[in-house]
Amino acid sequence: MTTQSTIDKLIEMRLTSMSDAFRTQIDDPRMKEISFEDRFGMLVDIEYSNRKSNSLKRLIRNAGFDQPEAYIGDINYTSGRKLNRYLIERLATCEYITEHRNIFITGATGSGKTYLACAFGMEACKQRYKTKYIRLPDLLLDLQAARDAGAFASTLKKYTKPVLLIIDEWLLLKLTESEARNLFELIHKRRKKSSTIFCSQFRESEWYQQICSGESTLADAIMDRISYDSYKINIESIDPSKDLSMREVYGLDPAQAE
Repeated sequence: MTTQSTIDKLIEMRLTSMSDAFRTQIDDPRMKEISFEDRFGMLVDIEYSNRKSNSLKRLIRNAGFDQPEAYIGDINYTSGRKLNRYLIERLATCEYITEHRNIFITGATGSGKTYLACAFGMEACKQRYKTKYIRLPDLLLDLQAARDAGAFASTLKKYTKPVLLIIDEWLLLKLTESEARNLFELIHKRRKKSSTIFCSQFRESEWYQQICSGESTLADAIMDRISYDSYKINIESIDPSKDLSMREVYGLDPAQAE
């Protein structure tokens, strides 16, 4: 068997990283001093590492993060916000996912809720958990359009399948009866099987009124299914008089804006 034939077969089997590494070994005279077992192990390691890396890239891309650059290690704990560092670092291990528990992240506009949620999502991807990010307004539109088209069940699977679902702008606007009904179906199917991160400008105590103005039994049904299995992160300002939006902190320097 010729060397080129071996390379062609590796490529045909989609072992492209291994084939590239094999070419490198052939062209490197120092490889002749290394045993076959060690050289073969090096080829396998390279193929394995590249496949793991590509798998992670796909998970991150398919998650659709609003802030894909978010990173737990970059969270600023001295920015004037009250953040429980111990809880955040513990949740970054993704133990809440193995427990099928949720996370509530609440705080004012610009407090960094989305960044924190995406950072948790990135950690989930690193541990190979399928993750999905979506804004609640977009989710509600998708669910209602599917119901109108008779494709509600299949669309529901799109949001029940991810092990971690991040719902941003949670209850930013009050839900109608039909919106609450669609949302209830999703939350009910995900309960005790997966985890959801809810990001909201409203405190949890205000959510009830945002669901059909609190006048529907759906408000009780939804809150009952998410409240008791969730970790709570409320981002508050240490000194509200000096509060700055994180978008302002990391945005364009005003001196360069004009």
